[in-house]
Amino acid sequence: MGFVVDINCDMGESFGIYRIGNDEEVIKHITSSNIACGFHASDPVIMEKTVKLCKEHNVMAGAHPGYPDLIGFGRRFMDLSEKELVNSVIYQVGALKGFLDLSGISLQHVKLHGALYNYMVNQEKLFLNIITSVRKAFGDVIFLTLGTKRTVKLKKVCKQEGIKLALEAFPDRMYTDEGELLPRQHKEAVLKDHDRIAKRAAKMVKERGIESVNGQWIEMDIDTLCIHGDNMESIEAAKHIHGHVRGEGIEIKPLCTFFNL
Repeated sequence: MGFVVDINCDMGESFGIYRIGNDEEVIKHITSSNIACGFHASDPVIMEKTVKLCKEHNVMAGAHPGYPDLIGFGRRFMDLSEKELVNSVIYQVGALKGFLDLSGISLQHVKLHGALYNYMVNQEKLFLNIITSVRKAFGDVIFLTLGTKRTVKLKKVCKQEGIKLALEAFPDRMYTDEGELLPRQHKEAVLKDHDRIAKRAAKMVKERGIESVNGQWIEMDIDTLCIHGDNMESIEAAKHIHGHVRGEGIEIKPLCTFFNL
């Protein structure tokens, strides 16, 4: 079997009169979209617009719920109870599901956002509780999480339970030796060189791993690559990644084809 990967991007992050991201451009280079649900970014008008954009470009849609933190863009940890967390995720996914149903599009996946995403990497029991609740409410959807040593093992457990868990990697982000994302405040956390980012993307998929900031090799089982579209540099990087990955003989397909949805 040849190499296959999904390419996703966080989208629909504008709010009212405030424009964030270049969704109309980046959507040309992805197969899956993570749509903000109103808690860390977006609003009902933006959500509907983003769903229609996905339909127009045949891009699969997913919910991107985060902490209720518009001011901090969901990048700050919030000490919520388990019930509050589960209910807030259900609330946000349900909001997006309404717009998806309105446009006749299925919910492909759920990917947590920002600080909530990072927190769940090391909170296996809580993460599985959220997954179970979402499945009861919305059916058999795919869940995205960061590909690390821990989540590689978690994916095997989920498969035995019939849970579809996809592991994600970030070509434009540096990693710690533990396989987690290097915090953004670190000067080497985010890469800017388009060619380097594109080459890392292909290497991640073909060699099934990534080199940490200190040069350590970390094995990963990568299903999807996350790219960003919040500035024009990111758009150029998206073009480079898409072109280079295909040039390396890697097929780009949406996540649903991996899990036969």
